[in-house]
Parts: sequence; structure tokens; C-alpha cells
Amino acid sequence: MSVAVEFRNVTKEYGPVRVLHGVGFALQPGRVYGLLGENGAGKSTLMKILAGYESPTTGEILIDGAVRAPAGGSRAAEAQGIVLIHQEFNLAEDLTIAQNIFLGHEIRKGLFLDDRAMREQTRAALAKVGLPLDPDTRVRKLIVAEKQLVEIARALARHARLLIMDEPTATLTPGETERLFALMAGLKAAGVTIIYISHKLDEVERTTDEVIVMRDGQLVAREATASVTRRQMANLMVGRELADLFPEKLPAPDGAPAMRVRGLTVPGWAEDIDFEVRRGEILGFAGLVGAGRTELFEGLLGLRPRTAGELELAGQPVQVRSPRDAARHGLTYLSEDRKGKGLHVHFGLRPNLTLMALERYASPWLRPADEEAALRDAVQEFGIRTGSLEVRASSLSGGNQQKLALAKVLHPGPSVVVLDEPTRGVDVGAKREIYHLVQRLAAQGLAVIVISSELMELIGLCHRVAVMRAGRLQTTLQAPHLTEEELIVHATGTR
Repeated sequence: MSVAVEFRNVTKEYGPVRVLHGVGFALQPGRVYGLLGENGAGKSTLMKILAGYESPTTGEILIDGAVRAPAGGSRAAEAQGIVLIHQEFNLAEDLTIAQNIFLGHEIRKGLFLDDRAMREQTRAALAKVGLPLDPDTRVRKLIVAEKQLVEIARALARHARLLIMDEPTATLTPGETERLFALMAGLKAAGVTIIYISHKLDEVERTTDEVIVMRDGQLVAREATASVTRRQMANLMVGRELADLFPEKLPAPDGAPAMRVRGLTVPGWAEDIDFEVRRGEILGFAGLVGAGRTELFEGLLGLRPRTAGELELAGQPVQVRSPRDAARHGLTYLSEDRKGKGLHVHFGLRPNLTLMALERYASPWLRPADEEAALRDAVQEFGIRTGSLEVRASSLSGGNQQKLALAKVLHPGPSVVVLDEPTRGVDVGAKREIYHLVQRLAAQGLAVIVISSELMELIGLCHRVAVMRAGRLQTTLQAPHLTEEELIVHATGTR
């Protein structure tokens, strides 16, 4: 099962832009490596080269001591046992789970596909990741966390000798994460090499043998995990001393609610939910995957059907049937699905920013110069790193895409903003920037709702946290009572 890998002076250029600068290091079999770096550091590009999705501009990769041919692509890499689990899902939505797992690697029985064998092997792979679903379920029916587990199951079905995991726990519950860690330990014991890319430094500290740190397309450090602290890891990633991650909390506001929700019911997901949020307040929503948090707010904004519920904004009853209605009343929502629902990744930066406030730039003809001025301001305000304002959103790193998505939903000037997993898949430096931005929004008088699976994020940011379980609101905890233990017992119903 073992495989040894060596990078020798690997560079990668996209046109005039060089994103990798002579990267070289070796990986030994049967070890777990934490690959760290800010968004844009070159980690994902290097791993795409290793997995055959990209080719190096110069340099070479050795597999078990032999130089790998430059051509071949991902199928050739998989034939060598190198499998990449993508951070952004790489699944065919209209196919079944079994069809996705064996896509391009179908099992045949004579001239025909052996569907029974593929279903059985799919069940076995799903059982390993703790996902008890029918292999014939269409992927489009799965929630985000289930899609992540299907990605992991597909990699296991390919009998990987070197497994690259890019932010694998971003959408997983604590229980699912523990199951994944146990699975990783078993793979390591079997001689599988694992490259673990994550911005959750506590997970890196717990699961890896060594950390490899990249910055600006170069290797800057390689250390035994036991010899560095999380703070040292973060400082190596950003190249400077990183101050406290969370800003100091502002005093809890006590004015009238900016938004009040009563009896909101979203069939199958949320039942009879009441809550309110004040101007200047950061209200968190916690819960396990499937608790109904995202679906609750999608129902509130008209993105899915609701059968009951009253909404007041600034003390006035309003009817919201679509996100356009919501935005007109000063309520906006940032989806957890950045590429699927948050941005038009194949559009440029300018139309992505101004799309929700287009009437501001058309009277009646579109004024691109005004849009570009707004984009320049947003790039500065939100710290969006881009070599050019004319690129597509897809060319930005994950953290910079998230900053663009934040700028987009805030551009219409809302009074209430809902942020669903706002730091999913972004590095520690970008997380700090987003946390300080969230507090700045509250300081400016916005009511901010943060839905997050990261308990420390909710504890560090929020004045209050509402906890959901199985579609019902269990409790709302005030800041003095916010601990991981309290949140977990309410989310799991073990109180």
C-alpha cells in the first residue's frame, strides 16, 4: 500500500503569473502530513499537479523513485494510487451515489455493467465513512455534509496509496469528524500516505506527523508536528506574529429588535421557530448537520417553501417570498455553498459584486465605470487579493472568493445580514479578517446572524447562540454560558 513521493524544483505559471516557485520536498510512506498555508499560498495547485489535474511548468515529480511522465492526467495518477478529495465537490448531481463512486471506473460483467457489484461496494465504502444511504440515491438530494462523505467514500473505493484531503471536515459534525480520524489512523497503519490540508489547526495538531508550510508559492517550513504549537503554525503561515483571532466583544445591545420571527415552519426541516435579533447584535445558530439551521433561513428568505411564520423588520410586518423581496426590505443572506449559490464563479468580479444592487448602476443604461469604482472600493475594504480586476471569480483562492461573496451580500446596504458558514474553507489569516469584519458590521448597527459548525467561532464572536436540534429550537444561550460543553449537550439532546 505504501508510496514515496518527491517534488523536485516544481514551478507553475498561469500566463505571466507564477504561483509555484521551485518547490521541492519528499514524502515518506505511511505518514500523515499537514500541508498548511494561507489561501493563495499554492497548496491546492501543488496537490492538483500531484493528482494529475495540472502539469508543472518546470520541475518533476518522482513516484517510488521513478520520474512521472508529464502527461497522463488524473486517471494515470489514480492508477498509481494517488487520489485527491477536492475541497469543492466534484460530483455529478444527477447521478446516483454508486454511479458517482464508480464513474470512469465502472465494474463490468461481460459487455454489461455489474450494477449489483457496484452497489455492494458502494454500501461498503459508505459504511466506512458512517453514511447509511441507499447507493441509488441521487446526489442532488444530499445535503452538503453528505456530499463531503461521498467524496471521501469515492476515494476509499479507488484503493488509494496516497490520499490528499483538502478541508475534509469543513462540513462534518464532531461525530463524523471523529469517524474520519479513526479511518485515517487505519489507513496510516496500512501504509497509506495522507496529505491533510486544513485551516483547523487543532485537527492538524491532533492527526499529523509533520507539518509542511507554504507561503506565496514557496516552501517556508517543515517541522515535526509535536515540535510546533498552533500559534507557531499560524505565524509561519502568515509570515508575521498573528494577534488574537477574535476581536474583543462589544457590549450586548438592548434596543428594539431589528428582526423578529414568530412560528416559522419549513416542512421537513424546521417547526414553530421563534427568535429575534437586535441592531448591533451578533446572534449565532448552532446545531448538528441536519438540525435545520440552513433550511430555516432558506425558508425565511423564500428559497424553499414554508407553511407558517411571521416576520417583522424594524417593527413592521413584512412579506418575503423571494431573496429579492428580502433584499428590498434590508435582509440579505450569504449561502454556505459559496460556488453553487453564493457566487457566479464564471462571471467577472464586477458583475458578482453589483448584481444584487444593479438598479444603482443602471438609469437606464449600465454604467461600468461606476461599477468598477465600487469594485475597487470593495477590494480595498474587504482585502480581496487579486492581480487584476478583470479576472473571473473562479480564479480567486477560496478565501478571496469568500470575501467577494461577503462584499456582494453587503453591497445593497442591508440592516440584517445572515452569514451561513462564513469561514468555511478559509485560512487562519482570512478567518481573523472575517471575524473583525463581522464585529465591524455589528458596530455599525447591523444585526448579524452567524450560522456555524465551528463552536469556538460562535463562542468567540456571538452575544447569544440559539441551538437547534431536529428542526426545533432547543435553547438560546447568553455569552456568559457559552461553552463547547453547553452547546454540544443541547445540540445532541443529552441535557
